Amino acid sequence: MFSRKTGRRPLTRPNNKPAKTPKTTAGAPGVSTDGSDGGYNAGIAVFSYIVGGIIVWSLIGWGLDNLWGTRWIVLAGALLGAAGGFYLSHMHGLTSNRTSAGDGNAARGPSQDEEQ
Repeated sequence: MFSRKTGRRPLTRPNNKPAKTPKTTAGAPGVSTDGSDGGYNAGIAVFSYIVGGIIVWSLIGWGLDNLWGTRWIVLAGALLGAAGGFYLSHMHGLTSNRTSAGDGNAARGPSQDEEQ
């Protein structure tokens, strides 16, 4: 009853059935669990974060403009929403430079030449 990979016994419950591994879910939309890039889904997630931030903060700025009698807070709200949307997408790992094809050694620095 030992595992070939680890050499240990599998975890069992009182009725001697193997314990189930918990299900994992992705932390953010567009992020896959296997480490590859999200492609289309990640792009839609980034787009929705940025556009959603612009809409929400523009509406807040528009309300403050009407309340205080100004005209510039709506623009500041739109810029703040765009920056906040990009920040959220970056913090969720949707804007990283991951390569999905090949090993990507060409973009990581100078080559390592062998001595002759």
